Amino acid sequence: MITCTNLSYQYPESNGFTLKNINFQIKNGEFVAILGANGSGKSTLAKHFNALLIPTSGECIVNNLSTLDEKNLFKIRSQVGMVFQNPDNQIVSGIVEEDVAFAPENLGISPSEIRTRVDDSLAAVNMESFSQHAPHLLSGGQKQRVAIAGILAMNPEIIIFDEPTAMLDPSGRKSVMEIIKNLHSEGKTIILITHNMSEVEVCDRLILMNDGKIVSDDTPSNTFAKIDLIHSCGLELSQIRRLEYNLSNCHSGLDPESHLLA
Repeated sequence: MITCTNLSYQYPESNGFTLKNINFQIKNGEFVAILGANGSGKSTLAKHFNALLIPTSGECIVNNLSTLDEKNLFKIRSQVGMVFQNPDNQIVSGIVEEDVAFAPENLGISPSEIRTRVDDSLAAVNMESFSQHAPHLLSGGQKQRVAIAGILAMNPEIIIFDEPTAMLDPSGRKSVMEIIKNLHSEGKTIILITHNMSEVEVCDRLILMNDGKIVSDDTPSNTFAKIDLIHSCGLELSQIRRLEYNLSNCHSGLDPESHLLA
């Protein structure tokens, strides 16, 4: 469980706060998307969940452990895994299986358990046949799956995906999103950071951010109905959602383009 209480954050030498008085809770087993345009603060917020960043004021508590206490950081980071936008920034070894083994080795896991975790993690992302390959020769989507396997090998309770499909082609995006959905179905708490409206429809809950603040915390379908709010956050509905909105307004007698063209 993650709880943020009056959390604010200001980067060093910045003139203002990137996060402003954030209050919310993510429960175990939830699939939560945090949606916002570039600069909304969503990635900065995500980095507080595994203590990569520490609040300037307020508090972030992960599984009853405050990130403000340095003694908690190792345990928090072993319980909360994070997959970043660019997989090249997470791959540290020249062989796929060695890269996946890197994190559990640093956690002091026994060699026999590491072997099991590496095999299981590669199988979970459909990369077991690439275990002896060099990561730099893989496609972008394959690299991202290796990065996910490296996090899975830690066996974290919570996995944060920070724009995991932003650098991928449509096939790679689909593959990664299927893996994320499968991980949630297996009981993992999933937090998806994205600006892609089409990716959040599978989530249980959608947190919408703008200018460092949470402006909506609702289901995806209810959030998509807030057309003016979505546009004020610098976001656009998918073509399918725009069509649904137009058809709904046609049936209700409203001008279907009154909001969409505002």
